[in-house]
Amino acid sequence: MSATPTVRATPMPLPAVPPPGYARLEREPAFDAGRHLALETPTERLSLADFGYAADEIAGCPAEFAVTSAFRVLSDEGVACLQEVARGLAPYARKIERISRMVRGGVYQSRFLADLCTAPELTEAISEIAGVPVLPHSIPHQLGHLNYNPFDVGENVDKWHTDTLRLDFVLFVTDPTAIAGGEFQYFHGTKHEAAALKKAGAPLPADRIRAPGLPGPGYAVMQQGDMVVHRARGLDAPGERITMVNGYVPAEAGFPDYTRFDQLALADPEPVAASEFARHAAWLARERLAADITRFAFTPDRERLAEDLEAVAQSLTDAARDIRAAGEADMEHFGDG
Repeated sequence: MSATPTVRATPMPLPAVPPPGYARLEREPAFDAGRHLALETPTERLSLADFGYAADEIAGCPAEFAVTSAFRVLSDEGVACLQEVARGLAPYARKIERISRMVRGGVYQSRFLADLCTAPELTEAISEIAGVPVLPHSIPHQLGHLNYNPFDVGENVDKWHTDTLRLDFVLFVTDPTAIAGGEFQYFHGTKHEAAALKKAGAPLPADRIRAPGLPGPGYAVMQQGDMVVHRARGLDAPGERITMVNGYVPAEAGFPDYTRFDQLALADPEPVAASEFARHAAWLARERLAADITRFAFTPDRERLAEDLEAVAQSLTDAARDIRAAGEADMEHFGDG
């Protein structure tokens, strides 16, 4: 008997019309993958098992890795272009509970950023690193998220947290070796341990905090962001620190979704967040139904057929419930300790 075929989802394009209030950059470079990418492979990949996760938890994830060592993404010219774009978007930075200065939705404002974050060459490389086929995230605000250092020296760029998506990379736009502090750090343990420590009022153990070495701008670290507790440490002296986070979804159409809309609704303008999430949920349902059609085979198992349809219907019902409940949750994080 042949194996069940894997059905790839169709990539979700950016909306043809951006939301109100997202002004386009007047001047910016044009993205050219051949000139602006310099893709390399990380030399190290730590697994979720290394972090202490149980087999059943790992089975529910798209991949077994937790985090990688640093790897190069951008050429020197690509770095210069992304720095120009990121500095051009800096006046649009907003503050949320976790982060003092960030730009989300920059793919609506910068064609360079949109083309970089959705470049097929980059997506293929990230698929190789992740060990599973991926697609650029179907929620535009999960593409090209930019973090800027706070104006106050010592304030953390971002608190300890897990992400609202499964797979992403953190790329240094500016030179991490030219500043004091500002490291990307992760906790070598599970998010359950971090939650227990927070509940007990205890900090994360210093001997289990790691900071991957990043040799310069244009280098990134890949992670399963919803499983790895991480943060961006504050600067120890005045300087410029900009990072970009780019999100991905598994390309396998039937893989369970992981989108924390309750958290996205606290980070992004509510009408935009709800519209993007509804579009994302509709896309997932369509792709799952398309996978069922592609994999069609006659079967006497009526219960399985019914359950497959119910699962898609339930995903839409759950999304509708989450949209209605927007704003009722607290922003989740593990603090600065």
